[in-house]
Amino acid sequence: MKKLLLGLIGSSLLAIPALANESKLKKGFYSMEALGCMMLRECTENVRRIKSIDDIRNEFSSSDFDLISDEFNQMLLSLDKIGVMVFLGPEKYFPVGHRGVYHTVSNNFYLNDAYMHRPSVIMTVMRHEGWHAAQDCMAGSIKNSMIAIIKPEEEVPQIWRDLVKKVYPKSAVPWEAEAKWAGKTEGMTAQALKACAEGKMWEIYTPTPLTEKWLREEGFITK
Repeated sequence: MKKLLLGLIGSSLLAIPALANESKLKKGFYSMEALGCMMLRECTENVRRIKSIDDIRNEFSSSDFDLISDEFNQMLLSLDKIGVMVFLGPEKYFPVGHRGVYHTVSNNFYLNDAYMHRPSVIMTVMRHEGWHAAQDCMAGSIKNSMIAIIKPEEEVPQIWRDLVKKVYPKSAVPWEAEAKWAGKTEGMTAQALKACAEGKMWEIYTPTPLTEKWLREEGFITK
């Protein structure tokens, strides 16, 4: 079952330590420790919720987000219905190079404001992390800490599987490969999140055999 479901997914697969506030950060900023503090909503300085593309425009007024506004807002609308909030966080709370993360426990995800001024980057991260939220939905409910792959592994283009193998542990490749694919594919994540928001996840996306077995055992699928 470990090959089917993971408890924590995002830009990293490492455990996030619990912390009271940033004054107690033993490893300082730009660390997994700082990321955990933000995700647990203990470190909140300049962490702001994003409710529409207008919030992004206000943050980065010199950038043009018109081409991505519809897809961005569509994803936010679905995420809001599902119960997932999106936050823009200061670079100091992210390990170096991390652009975003989805937390399956709090059901929120966070965008690193050092990178979000570029429309292409913010969409890639939104789609990628949004796909992880959809994987959370596929596993029965975002209210648990499990996620499941959405696409059969053989449907994921080999290029994405090869790319993630260089970065992630072997056990994470199925989840990260399809998230990487979704991150670069217009509308793919928006469609999956809409299916989740409308309660049609397993109608539109047929669960893999192992996922379906688990969903039935847990009572999520009864027919």
